[in-house]
Amino acid sequence: MNYIYPEYEVVRNHSRCITCRACENQCANNVHSYVECENRMESNDDACVNCHRCVTICPTRALKIAKTDHVFRENANWTGKTINEIYKQAQSGGVLLSSMGNPENYPVYFDKILINASQVTNPSIDPLREPMETRVFLGSKSHDIVRDAAGKIVTETTPQLDLSIPVMFSAMSYGSISYNAHESLAKAAQKLGIYYNTGEGGLHEDFYKYSKNTIVQVASGRFGVHKDYLTAAAAIEIKMGQGAKPGIGGHLPGTKIIGDVSRTRMIPEGSDAISPAPHHDIYSIEDLRQLVFSLKEATDYKKPVIVKIAAVHNVTAIASGVVRSGADMIAIDGFRGGTGAAPTKIRDNVGIPIELALASVDKRLRDEGIRDKVSLIVGGSIRSSSDIVKAIALGADCVYIGSAALIAMGCHLCRNCQSGKCNWGIATQMPELVKRLNPAIAYQRLVNLISAWRHEIKEMMGGMGINSIESLKGNRLMLRGVGLNEKELSILGIYHAGE
Repeated sequence: MNYIYPEYEVVRNHSRCITCRACENQCANNVHSYVECENRMESNDDACVNCHRCVTICPTRALKIAKTDHVFRENANWTGKTINEIYKQAQSGGVLLSSMGNPENYPVYFDKILINASQVTNPSIDPLREPMETRVFLGSKSHDIVRDAAGKIVTETTPQLDLSIPVMFSAMSYGSISYNAHESLAKAAQKLGIYYNTGEGGLHEDFYKYSKNTIVQVASGRFGVHKDYLTAAAAIEIKMGQGAKPGIGGHLPGTKIIGDVSRTRMIPEGSDAISPAPHHDIYSIEDLRQLVFSLKEATDYKKPVIVKIAAVHNVTAIASGVVRSGADMIAIDGFRGGTGAAPTKIRDNVGIPIELALASVDKRLRDEGIRDKVSLIVGGSIRSSSDIVKAIALGADCVYIGSAALIAMGCHLCRNCQSGKCNWGIATQMPELVKRLNPAIAYQRLVNLISAWRHEIKEMMGGMGINSIESLKGNRLMLRGVGLNEKELSILGIYHAGE
């Protein structure tokens, strides 16, 4: 017996419905069906994931999705959500899986931080009439003085990533998202002068032409990792942790390991791609250092190496160790970070907010005098240009965006990625669904989004009287908190509004 009442209901206006059956043809979850004897459409609410595909394509606006008003008896401790989760596990005996980021009502600190503005003594800058520099370089910024044999001072730098704006598309593997989605990200990164991350699924042979704008990932499963993969990239990222599921590995179901996905990952079709929780050759900072330099050696020291870690309670100590491993950049992923699939209870209860982790790590590295040895990249629900400005003022060099990029391409955040039945052609490998995402259109939407954010970032910097990203970085005097307690303000390193 199924004790669970549908979470959403399909509301159909039959006076508007022309039984064109577009909803039936477009729904991968078989929600809609045609009753021929009555010449009318029906809906199976149990199957609806609220992806809005049917609502969007309905030519007469005859459909909408409503949250059900069915309720359990009121109980502040045993909520309807908790009861339904127990019903699901009692029925299946399995782990609850969820996708995308943490939806729970935890504080979003970016929303409690305001940006300062200049007026008279430190006048604002008009970005339409004066130059504003959004370009950034990622990599170690060592200030050691180096002299050649004649004693002349020469500049010696480690490999750097050159970005037109401090935004990159974060790791989303081929397999978890479609070929068309990867192509859209790669083309947009090339057009914008930024980078996209392959995730742990390897690099499809068609996308080697975008290698100058590609970051490749080396995760615990080593899927798709070989010399050509490493040397083709602009940078290499070692994934130690992920914000949506700190402390555990990855899992791509065998149903998605088909065709090119199987070949790119170098594993048999239909086999589950399971990444171990730890790298089995890394149990200390010394072990991590060995991998960092093995990757540098394999690429003739021409590629910077990033180490990606999850934002957890001892993140400052971890970051300090990562600097000493020889990494050129640290990517920190907050607990609101998206994912194709994660155990629900880990996604919603493990990790800490990226704002607090970033501020703490930046301060720790400055206190130890090693901040210039790495660049900090942060991700985990960066949603807007203002989030980017605040993250940089808190100490980041650059941000990763994942969910925002998918939403720009058409994702409706229905959080059903783990099923592989993405009605928008993004988180799927089903050919009939993949083709719904037009890379030419999706790529342009990504370019439009980042271009719009660039304009807004310039406006905000101009309002602060700042004309470059470098002047904004770590400039916490430009931030003020609202509704935060003293401990939160202390960790963030900012004053309360009015001070």
